[in-house]
Amino acid sequence: MGSKGFTADDVLDQAGKCFVVTGANSGIGLETARVLAKRGARVLLACRDRAKAEAAMASVRAEAPHADLAFLPLDQADLESIRGAAALAAKEPRIDALINNAGVTVPTRQTTRQGFELQFGVNHLGSFALTALMLPKLRETPGSRVVITSSGQHKGAKIEWDDLNAEKSFSGIPRYGVSKLANLLFFFELNRRLQAAEVPITVTACHPGLAGTNFGRASIAGRIVLGLGGVFLNTPAMGAWGTLQAATGNVKPGGYYGPTAFFELRGPSHECVPSNEARDPQLARRLWDISVAMTGIDPGLAPADTATP
Repeated sequence: MGSKGFTADDVLDQAGKCFVVTGANSGIGLETARVLAKRGARVLLACRDRAKAEAAMASVRAEAPHADLAFLPLDQADLESIRGAAALAAKEPRIDALINNAGVTVPTRQTTRQGFELQFGVNHLGSFALTALMLPKLRETPGSRVVITSSGQHKGAKIEWDDLNAEKSFSGIPRYGVSKLANLLFFFELNRRLQAAEVPITVTACHPGLAGTNFGRASIAGRIVLGLGGVFLNTPAMGAWGTLQAATGNVKPGGYYGPTAFFELRGPSHECVPSNEARDPQLARRLWDISVAMTGIDPGLAPADTATP
């Protein structure tokens, strides 16, 4: 990677590696899967809808006929589906990286199958649960990685600890920001605990900037922003650059990557600086404990101040 930042052109040969990409049927997830497959990797497209996943795989194979792709059924709004996806992925000979890309944004309050507010449940709790369940498999592969996708909207977000499920009040964009702050708190805490336990898994995070995908079209505000187009937006392929750097680049554990140009909205990927709140270890530990209680899934890693090899 040059001083101008990381792009898809900087992704090296990935032959022999296997990646799980959640939400890979469209947008940034699909573009991430496309580049990895074209570089020779096996890619598991973890998606809810088989037909959409198969259409996505066909679009990749139109450019790379010999791409090694497979559908991994996953609904991050359902903990049982997450358990099933992790069990299927564990049957692979190896997993080199879990790329937690899937996410939702909604204008009205909705819930997951287990009753969690949908954005917090899918974007954070779903990623937390899937990562926890896949850690044993990832430990089998030297140099494996976990990638957590956040957003610039984590900045300024405040977690309402007594109303995580938005039963008292709900506003779509602020709640989305909370879920993205939770992503980073989890990312930093997971990295701390893995390093303290001397588990050789690299944890990175990324953000896509402002990408012209279908992701924000559920809300009026999202459609207005996406309608700006042009100079303000990354294409989905550009939005994947941070993900690709976090998953394949020469990175450091605990590194956060994404565009830095135009207020971190567009351009090549560089290392970024998250908010102070995202780096607060007390908040992260509190969220970790709450996430274990809410999901019933424990990654089995002691806090960094008490972890032993």
